[in-house]
Amino acid sequence: MDRNRKWVPDIGAVLLILLSHMTSALEVPLDPKVLEGLPQPPTITLQSPKDYIFDPRENIVIHCEAKGKPSPSFSWTRNGTHFDVEKDSKVLMKPGSGTLVIDISGEKAEAYEGTYQCTAHNEHGTAVSNSIVIRQSRSPLWSKERNEAITVQVGAFLVLQCRPPAGLPPPVIFWMDNNFQRLPLDKRVSQALNGDLYFSNVLPEDTRSDYICYARFPHTQTIQQKQPISVTVLNNSPEGERRPGFMLPLGPTSTKMVLRGDTLELECIAEGLPTPEISWNKDGGELPSSRMSFHNFKKTLKISDVNEADAGDYRCTATNNLGIAHHIIKVTVKAAPFWVSAPRNLILAPNETGILTCRVNGEPKPKISWFVNGAPIENAPEDDGRKVEDDTVILSNVQSGSSAVYQCNASNEFGYLLANAFVNVLAEPPRVLTPPNRVYQVITNSPALLHCSSFGSPIPTITWFKDSKTAIKDGDPYVIHENGTLEISVAQLLNSGKYTCIATNNLGIKENHVFLEVKEPTRILKQPEYKVVQRGMSAMFECKVKHDPSLIPTMTWLKDNGELPDDERFEVDTDSLTIKDVTDVDEGTYTCIMNTTLDQDSASAMLTVVEATPTPAIVYEKPDPPSDLELTDQTERSVQLTWIPGDEHNSPTQKFLIQYEDLLHQPGVWINLTEVAGTSTTAQLNLSPYVYYSFRVLAQNRVGHSDPSQPSRQYRTSPAAPDENPSDVQGVGTEPGNLVITWTPLTGFQSNGPGLEYRVQWRQKDMDDEWSSKNVANVSQFVVSGTPTFVPYEIKVQALNDYGSGPEPEVVTGYSGEDLPVSAPDSVQVMVHNGTLAEVHWEPVSSPSVRGKLQGYKVYYRRERGLHETEVDTDQQDQVLTFSGNRSEGRLPGLQPYSLYSLFIRVLNNKGEGPPSTRKTFETPEGVPGPPSFLKVINPSLDSLTLEWGSPVNNNGRLTGYTLKYQPVNNTNELGPAKVMNFLANETTVTLGNLNSSMLYKFYLSAKTIKGSGPIITEEAFTVMDTTRTQPPVETGKGPTEPPHPTSPITQSLHPPFHKAPPVGPAFGTVNTSVSEDSAVISWEYFGHHKNVYVEYIVENSKDDWKKELVNGSHSHMLKGLKPGTSYKVRVVARDPADPTVHSTDEVVVTVPAVPSRQVDIATQGWFIGLMCAIALLILVLLIVCFIKRNKGGKYPVKEKEDAHQDPEIQPMKEDDGTFGEYRCAAAQQHDARILPSSLADQPQPRPSPPRGAAHLSPPIEKFSCTDAWRMLADISTPHSASKVHALFINFLFVSLRPSTRLLWLY
Repeated sequence: MDRNRKWVPDIGAVLLILLSHMTSALEVPLDPKVLEGLPQPPTITLQSPKDYIFDPRENIVIHCEAKGKPSPSFSWTRNGTHFDVEKDSKVLMKPGSGTLVIDISGEKAEAYEGTYQCTAHNEHGTAVSNSIVIRQSRSPLWSKERNEAITVQVGAFLVLQCRPPAGLPPPVIFWMDNNFQRLPLDKRVSQALNGDLYFSNVLPEDTRSDYICYARFPHTQTIQQKQPISVTVLNNSPEGERRPGFMLPLGPTSTKMVLRGDTLELECIAEGLPTPEISWNKDGGELPSSRMSFHNFKKTLKISDVNEADAGDYRCTATNNLGIAHHIIKVTVKAAPFWVSAPRNLILAPNETGILTCRVNGEPKPKISWFVNGAPIENAPEDDGRKVEDDTVILSNVQSGSSAVYQCNASNEFGYLLANAFVNVLAEPPRVLTPPNRVYQVITNSPALLHCSSFGSPIPTITWFKDSKTAIKDGDPYVIHENGTLEISVAQLLNSGKYTCIATNNLGIKENHVFLEVKEPTRILKQPEYKVVQRGMSAMFECKVKHDPSLIPTMTWLKDNGELPDDERFEVDTDSLTIKDVTDVDEGTYTCIMNTTLDQDSASAMLTVVEATPTPAIVYEKPDPPSDLELTDQTERSVQLTWIPGDEHNSPTQKFLIQYEDLLHQPGVWINLTEVAGTSTTAQLNLSPYVYYSFRVLAQNRVGHSDPSQPSRQYRTSPAAPDENPSDVQGVGTEPGNLVITWTPLTGFQSNGPGLEYRVQWRQKDMDDEWSSKNVANVSQFVVSGTPTFVPYEIKVQALNDYGSGPEPEVVTGYSGEDLPVSAPDSVQVMVHNGTLAEVHWEPVSSPSVRGKLQGYKVYYRRERGLHETEVDTDQQDQVLTFSGNRSEGRLPGLQPYSLYSLFIRVLNNKGEGPPSTRKTFETPEGVPGPPSFLKVINPSLDSLTLEWGSPVNNNGRLTGYTLKYQPVNNTNELGPAKVMNFLANETTVTLGNLNSSMLYKFYLSAKTIKGSGPIITEEAFTVMDTTRTQPPVETGKGPTEPPHPTSPITQSLHPPFHKAPPVGPAFGTVNTSVSEDSAVISWEYFGHHKNVYVEYIVENSKDDWKKELVNGSHSHMLKGLKPGTSYKVRVVARDPADPTVHSTDEVVVTVPAVPSRQVDIATQGWFIGLMCAIALLILVLLIVCFIKRNKGGKYPVKEKEDAHQDPEIQPMKEDDGTFGEYRCAAAQQHDARILPSSLADQPQPRPSPPRGAAHLSPPIEKFSCTDAWRMLADISTPHSASKVHALFINFLFVSLRPSTRLLWLY
């Protein structure tokens, strides 16, 4: 009814009065079985589309179906005149229908083209169909034409026109060649929406003689072919590169109109070289991404389901590397008429009022015409109760017999809409359509719907009664719906009984009885338990159920959610499942389902099959949830809850936790209410008013909590006055002249009833005024305006609801809003303690001038300049120190000595700061200076270093000089003895002599004033390395000595000195190498320490990993075990675990020389040394004998044998018979000549020939003199002549021993 008023706001007060008495219209058609015999005007139920294109090879079928009571008759018009169906033998109307079937075989189909309209009529009105335009599909031939051959230069653009014949519906265009292969399309070659073929630029491969355009007509499924077009591409005058230009559409702008709901197709095809890229956007708006799509390589933009917002300027942009081109398409959106609200059928009782509305829209705005029974309403019989207002027809005080069908026609230049709506005037007493005595069964706490479907004219009013005496009103817990259905949202046992619905109108009354039965829910009291069963044993699952006695339960068992195996080992009893002789395949989840006609409950448990064991382990698990929750002993503030405990699973239940859900205020949130001992199964619960309680119970054992039980039925407590007031009441002013009172509101649970409000009361403290009061709701603060500045107020907030007020609230004190202080501190004095600390004193301001809560005082101070300076330092900013509370003094730390400072003070409250005090200046005395600005070492030499430094940035007084301390640092970072030097203030450099070369020194420098020395700055530096010590010679059996540390980079630090010198950053100098037969000595310059230093080496041109040897604390290292004749790449690397930087020398190549292979040096063998000692002793004995013989002058056998042999040098070592031949050492003889005196050497040495026949009997014995013995002794003393000694020894044997002895010794 309100909606109808909104549709016709200009009808006037009289119309509004009429509408206020209008009844709701019944929707029709209704159930024909129920309304059999009731009259009904015709209603069109099926009709053909407005535009009907038929295939001339098939019959024409024009649909028109309608219903009504009595059944309607049908008639047709064609082109606005009556179409006599019976006179045309080719036209047949289906029986009981208005559908036409036209046989056009052998006839000219064009004769039946035209506009058809169907009319359905009975005694209660006439309904009409849409105007249906019938047209024959056409596929005309291509007009004969001769296509001229086309010649074009490479790079030029080209358009091949298709111009297909106009068909009905329009044909589908595509291009193919003589082989019926589609021509490939891409960004350069594309087909426009009109079928033409566009080339942005032509290429030589575009030359062909069979460009053929085809048109396919969908209705007739025929294809027409255009004459082939020949294209020749020449390359004698090619087109150059050029900017893009548009071939379609032409010009800078074009227009496009589209109808609402249609698909918008925009097209831009550009030429250019290189081929342009196409992009789209909408000026002043965004493209509708959800309805937008690109086609034809982005040359076509399609927007589906167009609406008014799609109108505007669309810009397509063509781009190549020579430039861009734009084209704007101005799109307008028009609309054929469309429904906003179509008229609906009405069933009215006599003297009632009804409204037909025909709400449409369109662009341009549609024209609305009304018809009655197919005739213009202007030509209908005059009816005083009918009034037409544009799109609305008002029917007032209708009478029996005025039923009719109204038509609304809305049209503009783009189409029309036609709707039928009948008005059926009926006078019918009420009928109840719901079957009588129907029984509704629901489960406790479930919703119940009791139906009372009715019909009558006027529409009956439905009234419900309980047990035929208690009238049911729409409200908690009942809801009466518009269709008469009675809903009980949470059905309880007390809701069971007989319900009566009464349908009443002014023509009669009708009642119907239904019955509601509220059943107890089905619950599984003992659920199946998890089983671990040995193979071959039996397993039994129990499933004991509680259900309503009037419901027949059905127990079903499932295994893994499927049916139980068809096996006699599975035995199903009333409340159990037994599995005998279990096997491994029996493992799984077993579920018992208890079904009734209204509800069901289920529970599951797992079966695990294990090997037979003597004693299975005891499994401890959390308990099963309690079940079967019941509420008894119900009162306003308490209820008793009982339950059945679940299985404890070998661990006794320690306690039960009871939770509740407030379905009214916090649905879905469970809150802990109380706990009871594990031996209890009941609990007395204290409740709050106005709460919709639902309870659940959790059991707890030593394993943990069980899952929650199923919720209990809902229990609602009655409303009451609040038991408590809001908490955290405060009063704080936020602005001068206000007081903001805030509190923590009560929750819905605490409200105790509907209509929760707060009574806010306030008055100025100690003024004996009456309390001011204000009631507010749904807020947590209240603002009192017009208060004095920062005065105390007494405040209290009380809760109240529709059932009364809460307890008397407590009074709290708050303060109204603060304002800025108006006074400044006075009598500011400063007491300077030292160069960095001063103490400031002031006279506090009076309390009234604070105008708020005193927060403290802020001291603003800044350094104006140094006392040795004349200009003020303008870069200095005020520093601020805040002293909280009612203070009158404070200390200013961190001042800079020897400076001029100024300060002022402000008082502070919560609102802000007051005015400043008079600025006060003070001076700080001298202090120790800051560190020197820099310290660096320059011009290092072998025994001296030059230091330069800068004066401190902050002198903090008059500088008196500098103190320099320095000391050496050895390779283990230990500090040597320190030396101290003092310098004047104007001295900033010094050269230190008599220093050790290649030594690291550490320097400490500080500045001084009359107050003492300031912080120390440190520096490290090396003296220059003594180059005479960096390349030590490599002696036999010794490695090179370690070179000293060279000069290093200089580091600077402000830290105090350490006992160990800090490390210097790593760097390397020159690397030197020397090699021997199988080793190499590597030495280097290393500027740093506290690093892990390695010598790494690898065979040159090898892909193996580098080998490394740790050499910490040394500047040289010997690589042993190198292969002779092999080249190695060597480098020295420094790494530090605390520093990711790795320092390395350049790679050097070391080549180990090749040496010839030789036997083991016999001179170093122990056995040989012992043998030589024995020989030396033997020779000494021989020498003594020799001297004795010489002194006697006689001959000895050796001399005789020497005389017998003149030339033993040419005799072989061994004769053919196996005996040793003559032996003569030529080298020994030559050596004798070298070492004997010249007089002896020049004397001839006669060698007599041996006697004839004695060559094989006794070898000749050569001369062995004392000189020979001395020579042997000299040779023995030379260890490098082991082989020579060996030869002399053999010579001695052959000379001095007898043949038999020689042979025995040699053996």
